[in-house]
Amino acid sequence: MPKPYTRVVSAEYVCDYTLRLRFTDSKEKTVDFSRWLHGEVFQPLANKREFKRFFIAGGTVCWPNGADIAPETLRTAEDADSNAA
Repeated sequence: MPKPYTRVVSAEYVCDYTLRLRFTDSKEKTVDFSRWLHGEVFQPLANKREFKRFFIAGGTVCWPNGADIAPETLRTAEDADSNAA
């Protein structure tokens, strides 16, 4: 179980709606964000040009439109790399 103060320290675009994340606990994983691209705040990120405008702030992944996802949610999300077979 990740510690509650785990934060995202870096993010790199992989493809589609996936980002490779590194956390303060040195864990790295690839997270598919497509599951979150619905609703008023996240729907605009379905446009890949907008999705790629992510940045790190406050210890998590954010976008200029105000969208962000809690770092704890990202840390416990399934690793998209583990699904590749």
